Amino acid sequence: MAKLEVKNLTISFRTNNGAVRAVRDISFSLNEGETLAIAGESGSGKSVTTRAVMGILAGNAMVDNGEIIYDGKDLLKISEDDFHTLRGHKLAMVFQDPLSALNPIMKIGRQLTEAMILNNKERRRDGKAQFGRMLSLLEKTMIEQQGDANKAEVQRKVKEFDGFVLKGNKMEESFKAAQEAAVEAGDYIEQILSAMGKKDEKNVRELAGLLGSAAKNACDLFLIPKEDANYSALIAKAEAVGKKFTMAKADEMRSVLGELSAKLKGCAEVETPDFFSIGYYAAQGKEIDPRKTPVAQLNAQAKDALEKGFLNGFVQDIAKALEYSEKKNVAEQKKAIEVLKAELPVFTAEKLDERACRAAASRATAAVEKAIDKLALEKDNGSYVFKTSVKANIDRYFKGLTHNPKETRRFERDTAKYEKLNAKGKETGSVVPMNLIDLEIAKKNIVRAIEQVIAHYEAAISATAKLNYAEEAQKMIGYLKARASEAAYTLTMGMAKHRAIELMKEVGIPEPHKRYNRYPFELSGGMRQRIVIAIALSANPDILICDEPTTALDVTIQAQILELINRLKRERRLSVIFITHDLGVVANMADKIAIMYAGKIVEYGTADDVFYDPRHPYTWALLSSMPDLETKTKLEAIPGTPPNMIVPPKGDAFADRNQYAMQIDFEQQPPAFYVNDTHWAATWLLHPDAPKVQPPEIVLERIARMQKKEAEAGGGKAV
Repeated sequence: MAKLEVKNLTISFRTNNGAVRAVRDISFSLNEGETLAIAGESGSGKSVTTRAVMGILAGNAMVDNGEIIYDGKDLLKISEDDFHTLRGHKLAMVFQDPLSALNPIMKIGRQLTEAMILNNKERRRDGKAQFGRMLSLLEKTMIEQQGDANKAEVQRKVKEFDGFVLKGNKMEESFKAAQEAAVEAGDYIEQILSAMGKKDEKNVRELAGLLGSAAKNACDLFLIPKEDANYSALIAKAEAVGKKFTMAKADEMRSVLGELSAKLKGCAEVETPDFFSIGYYAAQGKEIDPRKTPVAQLNAQAKDALEKGFLNGFVQDIAKALEYSEKKNVAEQKKAIEVLKAELPVFTAEKLDERACRAAASRATAAVEKAIDKLALEKDNGSYVFKTSVKANIDRYFKGLTHNPKETRRFERDTAKYEKLNAKGKETGSVVPMNLIDLEIAKKNIVRAIEQVIAHYEAAISATAKLNYAEEAQKMIGYLKARASEAAYTLTMGMAKHRAIELMKEVGIPEPHKRYNRYPFELSGGMRQRIVIAIALSANPDILICDEPTTALDVTIQAQILELINRLKRERRLSVIFITHDLGVVANMADKIAIMYAGKIVEYGTADDVFYDPRHPYTWALLSSMPDLETKTKLEAIPGTPPNMIVPPKGDAFADRNQYAMQIDFEQQPPAFYVNDTHWAATWLLHPDAPKVQPPEIVLERIARMQKKEAEAGGGKAV
């Protein structure tokens, strides 16, 4: 299932001269762990598209049509408060100019930790809300399935589950806080040793106090017990030596730090307790003492007790409830299909009737909302946004019926006035073009939304027989455990600092402790861009949008940043949208490529499709102007300039700059012609009746060279 879906997105900007059509009816999807590169010249609509995804469009922007669907929500129709929980937390962006993206009067460390702490608060709140909501829905469904006679027993089981999960969460929160304090204390030890190496006595004294506080917080039942007298004595000694430190006490300080460091390292190496099982074990009154029973043995005992005493039966109850819910949902989906098919003719009529449309939409929406399975862990995006999508397009259609005649009359008045003044020889500005609402597109959007839901429900009903409800029940338990764990995790300021330093290491910043306390202007452009990437990654987002992140950097640093983004994508399973005007930049990192020109996607395919078999003349032009080390012929510049998007061309927007243009290119926009299942291009050259045209010689030479390199490399991509 796609992580992000953009459907028929159309965006324009209000100006004094008329509406600028920045994005025109584009669609694409982004899957998990995938990189989509959007390439094109400046002004083609690339950045506007991604800013719409992030919800940061300019104030004069108008979303004329389309949907951006993420996690069951249309991002174009949610409130700013809802967007605030997604932006930075689930969706992150790396901007083109890192200096303008960073606060110039705030130190780097604070900018990193501030983002982490804010996102941690959002994650805890979301985790708690999602856990409570899903458990409540599960309880309600189990009662429906088992009947009122078993209501008290179901409530008891759910309450017991909630209780021991909460107990386990508290233990886990304490454990993680202590473990992070141990890591923080270890950082202070490294900094003290570094300061001693530089003979910075004052810094050692300051750090020793911080070390003492962090080390004391590292005590936990599963790590270092508070009753450990030896550990307490080491902390006291480190504080005493550090308080009046001079280099004469360096050996003594190194000795105590060595012992303390050995204790703290043990905290990182300890086996992680199974708090879900141990929470149940503790709730049953069992003794939890890792000093008597090793953690591995304790985990096994607690898991065995949980499964036999509670979980096996509870999972069976969940499986039955999920099966009951699915059967009920299938029945509702069948009813919804009947309703949708019955209402569809209302929206396919030549001229729509507003009262009939709104009544039909109300009935269709009610049927679809009843068919939504709230217990499904993967949201059915089409069903969740059906209501808002249909309503928006109905509103748009009937607004157009009154708006379009008024706009036409306004244009005719302004044109007559312009011509009259022109006839008198008076200088005047141009006439603002008509800004009409496309009624046919609104109709098509409604019909498409209905047809897509019908097709999805029919496929879902067919797939029901393959469901394994025992596996689905285990997935539900896993979901609840994950949400409970998110709710339990509190990020302290000390740990945020440690995470910031680790992130700085991860993005390749040397001496991160030193850079942590620097201002942005004290770093190079490459360093600043790495900091921006670190901030974007600090909340572990699902989707990372990179808006030409290498444009302001020299070639060597560009390569480093690209490799960094590639590595982080692989390690974190990120989904990436990469904006660029240079196809060479994304040659070795993109899975899919969308070529944009004048607000439209003109070619779309895998990286191999676009580089080895380009079909649109604009893609040829981009490839012809792309420098490399082996091309000996002169690079070809793209002639002319992009069109005026206040008055978009009637046909193919690239026709005026296209040496291969035919008459039809100036008269009619080309549809998408599919080359294969993954590759299409919007050019009349792919029409069966079009003359056969080869790409420019420079492009053919480059393709042949790349294919030769690939063969020599044994099948590896060589671009």
